[in-house]
Parts: sequence; structure tokens; C-alpha cells
Amino acid sequence: MIAAFMAAMAVAQSTAPAPVAKPGGGMHAYAGLVITPQGDRVASVDGVEATEGQRPGHPTIVIRSAKSGEILQKIDPCPACRYAGLTWSPDGQSLAFVASRTGEALIEVASKGGVHEAATVKGLAQTPRWSPGGDRLAFLAVVGAHKEVGATQAGVAQVGEIGSVIDEQRIHIVAAAGGKDDAVSPADTWVYEYDWTPDGAGFVATAAKGDGDNNWWVAKLVAIDPAARTLRVIAAPPVQMNLPRVSPDGKIVAFVGGLMSDFGPIGGDLWTAPVAGGEAHDLTPGFKGSFNGLVWRGGAIRASALMGAFTVMTDVAPLTGKITVLTRSPFSHSSGDGKASFSADGTVAAASVQDFEHAPEIYIHDPSGPRALTHDNAGQAAHVHAVNVTWMNGGFDVQGWLLTPVDYDPKVKHPLIVEVHGGPSSAVTPSYVARGTVRDLIEHGYFVFQPNPRGSYGQGEAFTRANIKDFGGGDLSDILTGIDAVEKIAPVDEARLGVTGHSYGGFMTMWTVTHSHRFKAAVAGAGIANWSSYYGENGIDQWMVPFFGATFYDDPAVYDRLSPIRSIKNARTPTFIYVGERDVECPAAQSLEFHHGLDAMGVSNSLVIFAGEGHGIRSPEHIKELKDRTLAWFDKYLKR
Repeated sequence: MIAAFMAAMAVAQSTAPAPVAKPGGGMHAYAGLVITPQGDRVASVDGVEATEGQRPGHPTIVIRSAKSGEILQKIDPCPACRYAGLTWSPDGQSLAFVASRTGEALIEVASKGGVHEAATVKGLAQTPRWSPGGDRLAFLAVVGAHKEVGATQAGVAQVGEIGSVIDEQRIHIVAAAGGKDDAVSPADTWVYEYDWTPDGAGFVATAAKGDGDNNWWVAKLVAIDPAARTLRVIAAPPVQMNLPRVSPDGKIVAFVGGLMSDFGPIGGDLWTAPVAGGEAHDLTPGFKGSFNGLVWRGGAIRASALMGAFTVMTDVAPLTGKITVLTRSPFSHSSGDGKASFSADGTVAAASVQDFEHAPEIYIHDPSGPRALTHDNAGQAAHVHAVNVTWMNGGFDVQGWLLTPVDYDPKVKHPLIVEVHGGPSSAVTPSYVARGTVRDLIEHGYFVFQPNPRGSYGQGEAFTRANIKDFGGGDLSDILTGIDAVEKIAPVDEARLGVTGHSYGGFMTMWTVTHSHRFKAAVAGAGIANWSSYYGENGIDQWMVPFFGATFYDDPAVYDRLSPIRSIKNARTPTFIYVGERDVECPAAQSLEFHHGLDAMGVSNSLVIFAGEGHGIRSPEHIKELKDRTLAWFDKYLKR
């Protein structure tokens, strides 16, 4: 079924007529996509992306027929709220979701009788899940939250007694009909992800004591008893964990485990552990890809993975680890809880599907065959042409994407911007280029190269782990040889190369301009100039230990060796630097340190610190300013 589903999507995308752009029409987006257990309806949070300089419009929850695509219901009980966490009840008759507004989160339930509020949290809430019997809802809540959940969010002002107040994210339970919710996980423990046990008597979760932003990297797999408000450690494998899911018989918990630098991007092998407790087991060692989604269907694990440029769907035997690849697709697909949403019996699947040249649409497969369920973006034109580039370096297969204008003169050499992704445990995957800096660069006549060097997902755990204690070594070599590969297939002007990146990509930009003179301009966003000082400045030092092998206090030499500031005298490349004022992950002090070093070396540079911003630049005004400054910087040094 899955193979037919993905093959049909490939045919539908490749044979679709060339779209005609909608004048002024924004791209339609589908978030949180979920299909009912019965496979008859699909729900999603629908919105239209804002045009430049504008804030996005208010999203609406939309329920569609999985057969016809007809919109059956629109749900919008809170015009001031953001909607997320859509989840169907086991009988498919009710849809629970979170409606969030400033200082408050509502757990809402929509059914044929209307919408009612099951619980209200003075703070933050996420991830509602129905009990197996459908009579209760669990959800994660941070009561009295001092900031948005996650290290990428803007940090609180560092004033007063530091560390005296720590937020807690706990599992709460409430009757589906509504009433008083009850916090049932221990008060001193931050719960990251969780799943009900099939008997409805408890939970399996990933959790850690202390600061939630910092401790996911050392989280343990635990069982939680809501009656006693206690937890029991199931396993503590030497990997980061995502997506804990309990088998239908309640005996095994499966999860994605691997070297992960951030809580959001998922990649690794499939692991299992007995719910009763014991050693966790790597079920798929040596797999040449990175798993990023899983569900139990019957007694098997259905898991998605990134393999090079392709998304694959697999069935994995939980006892033997035998992998059956069901499909291989050049598209990105997503749902609210993984890469595809399945009916309870696995015969119906739904996903939001896109690539660089085609805007998202909802696709579905049921017994009548595979088809596109929506056509909202049929008028969205392709703004780039994408080419999958592969090359060998240092014994590794490496992959990346070259984005060019749809039409260009092949007889004229073009300037090339290399954009290095963050992480480093992440990967660039096909995503429709609707707007943003990449589209603007291409419209300015640039080619854009997005490599996935060692340290990235998509080539297996050995590849992801290949930059341990070697940040900027093998990965920079991969990038430089990747440029050589691009120059063999595209008209690139070697004399007009630029480099940019954000977060780890910002570090790589700083490292590149202090270790290579190949680039004539650079833009470094939220980078790290000095790993030694960074260790004591950032709010998430736990992530560094798996990559550096020890804390800074135990092995300062490796931190010092990998710091761009130690090679600042080699810098020649004009560099624009930017960062958010309240960045917890990559504090502004790091950008200030690099700016100071470039000034001391007489290298042309500019530093902008965006007021109130965290790790991501989110204000529309700041986004526009950043885009304008980036384009102006590259134009100044790369345009003829």
C-alpha cells in the first residue's frame, strides 16, 4: 500500500501541468495533519503564509473527507489562539487540540455537539493524547511558564538570583468531558515526550530532572505511575531519544536513538527496550539512513527514514530488526505525529507532501487508490530548479542540493552561495521555496548550494558521528569538495563564492573564513566563535559532551582547538554577523567576540544584534531587515 501511495505521489507531481502563479496569493500550509483511526476523515491546521513584512493570518482547524476532500467542518473557537496538537479519539468521533494564547493554553475537544473546553492551563500546554479507552486526555503542561518551551525560544532576562526558579513540564490528566486536571508525573522532573501504555494505567516517557532546556541530552527512558506520581527508569542508553512508542501488547517500547544535537530534528537508529526494564537494544545497526518517524501497526514497527536525498518508508520486525523498504520517494512528507498519519489498521495513510518546486498538498491512499486530496496550491509556481548533487569524500558518500533559477543562461557563470545547515545533527530536505532569503538570493542571480556534510542525517549513524571532536574538519572538507562537484555540472564562477549559515551553520561560517580564503563574502548567523567561553555562557551545555567527548573542565584542549577565534589571524573574508539579543543556544557574546576579532585584524565586517530575539529571528520587521542586509552584503562583494 505504501509503495503505491508514494509512487502515485511521484506520478502526480511529475505529470502535473506547469502551475500558473496566483497574483498575490500566499502558499497554503497544512500543519498537524492527522487521520481518524477509521481512515475516513483528515484534520489539519490550515493557514496561508504571510506576504513579506506581514504577520501570518489566523489559522483554522479544517476537517476533510478522506474520500472526496470535501471540507466537512471548520473549527475556530479562539480567534486569538494558535492551534496545535491535533489528535483523534479512538472512536474517531472527537478531536482534541491545544489552543494557546498569551499566558494561557486551553485543551479543547471538538465533536458533533460542538467544541468544549476540557482544561485550562495558566502557562503552556502541548501534546494531548487520548487514553486507550477514550474517556481521558493526557497532555504536557508548564504551569506558570517563564518562557516558551525550547532552547530556541528567547530566554528570560538574566537578572536576580540565577537558577533560583526552574520551570517544570509534567504530564496532566483530565476527563475528556472536562473538569479539574491533575498533574501525575513527579514535580521535579521535566517530561519531554510520552505515550500511554495500552492498558491506560500509565505512561512511558523520556524525562530528566532539572532545567528542561538543557537536560534532554541526558534524558532517560522511564515508566510513570500516575496513581503514585512516581517514575521508574526503564533504560538509559548512551544516545539521545525521540518518539517513545509502546507496542500494542505493552511489552516493548520502541524509539529513535542516536547522536542528536537538537530536540526538534530527529535522526538515528531504531532502538527497543523492555517496558519491564533492562538494556536498550539498537535494532538497526549499520542502517545507511536516519530514522525519523515510527508507529506500531499490529506487531510491526512502521518507520520512516531519510536515506540520502530520499525519504523511505519501512516495516521493521521488532525482535529481529529485519528491515523491509516499502518505498523510496524524492519528496518530503509530514504529519502531526511523524512523516505520515495512518488509520488504526494501516490501510489508509495521509501526508502533507512537497519538494523544492511543488508547494504542499495533502495526499492520501485508501482502498479506492492514491490521490491528491487538496489542490489549494495548484497555482503556486516553481521559483527554483533543484538538482540532487552527490560526491565522495574521505570514504563517505555525501549529498546536497543545488538550487538555481528556473531559467538561466548556461553560458554565463553565476556567483554561488553555500548555505550550511544548523545542528550539526540535521539535514536539508526538499521544501517548497515560497519566499525567504534563498528565493531572494536566486532572484538576485545567485545559485545556492545546500550541502549535507558529515555530521548530518541521511547516511547512517557512522556518518552522523563522524564529526565528533572534529567540528569544521571533515565537514568543511566535504563542503569544499561538494563545491568542486557543483562546478562540474553547473556554470559557477569560482571567483564569486559566498558562505552563510545559522547556529551550527553560523559556527561553520566563522570556521570557514578562518580556515579558507576561497570565499569572497560571508554571513554568520548565531554562530560560535569560542567553544571554551561558550561552554560557560550558553544555556544548554549538556549537548556538547557527546560531541566533544568530555566537559570543557575535563578536556579544555579539544574545545580550544575547534574554536574559530584561535585562527582569527587567518581571516580575510568580509563577514556580516547577526544574532538575537536573548539567544540561549548561541549567546550574543559569541558574535561580539568574533566581531571584535575581525575588527582587530582589519577585516571588513558588520554586527547586528536583534532586540528581544532568541535563537530564531521571528519578528517580521527583523526578518525583512536581515534579508535586506544579507542581500546587500553579498551584492557588495560578489556582484560585478
